[in-house]
Amino acid sequence: SLPDLDLLHDPEDELLCSSLLDVVQAALGRAPLGSRRCSRLLMPAQLQAQVRTELLRLACSEPCGLRGALLDLCVEHGKACHDVGHIAADPAVVPTFQLTLVLRLDSRLWPKIQGLFASGPAFAPLKLSTGFRVIKKKLYSSEQLLIEEC
Repeated sequence: SLPDLDLLHDPEDELLCSSLLDVVQAALGRAPLGSRRCSRLLMPAQLQAQVRTELLRLACSEPCGLRGALLDLCVEHGKACHDVGHIAADPAVVPTFQLTLVLRLDSRLWPKIQGLFASGPAFAPLKLSTGFRVIKKKLYSSEQLLIEEC
């Protein structure tokens, strides 16, 4: 709940989360979405705020906080999921948990971008949907996966 998150607020995690989201934005900007294509994916401000809140919430129960996170970044379109990048929140820390962030293309754009995944000239930047999924896996325990759909 929100009050609990306020009690566990860590200013260091806040700063790290901002840096992590900058790296995510850069990875999205270089995302390979087809065999010979690159297109810039745009993360709307609302999505960025939701992802930030979710990352901080999932990290607050971890021994190293967000510093112990490995982040796998994926973009989903239709039934396919494209791997965009793997990011260590703090490469100097042994990871304690893995987060898989699955972002979605804005479905209203799908008919316009079907050709994106074929060969040809690059398209304009694409906007991501505000819906996403986060899968958390603890690397130090045998607990079940936690899947959050937002």
